[in-house]
Amino acid sequence: MLKHRGFPGRFPGTDLQFTIRRGNPKGVTPLIRRERYADRKTSDRSADAAFMACLWDYFGSEPFERGNLDAGRLSWLFGREVIPAEDPFDPESYEALLRIDEPRARAAFPDAFDGTWVA
Repeated sequence: MLKHRGFPGRFPGTDLQFTIRRGNPKGVTPLIRRERYADRKTSDRSADAAFMACLWDYFGSEPFERGNLDAGRLSWLFGREVIPAEDPFDPESYEALLRIDEPRARAAFPDAFDGTWVA
């Protein structure tokens, strides 16, 4: 599993994680598309925006390997702002390639692209 050195480990001031320390010995947690309902907590929505800002700062528009990025946090963006960069795509692989769908990400998280997020 690739470790993205320098990528923030969690959302500052919370226990919401962005990365994992080691692979799951019971198997890789699959990426799924989670629905973002309007009644989600403000901290969860802020964490999504901060995670998107970190993804953009770290990877930009280039495809990236899932590696040690947290499956739970990625799943809130997967299938919308973060999409597979390869076909066929294996949602249960740490080596799976992803990319940011920039137009959708900018529409959903405009503040994540203006450089004001600091992690």
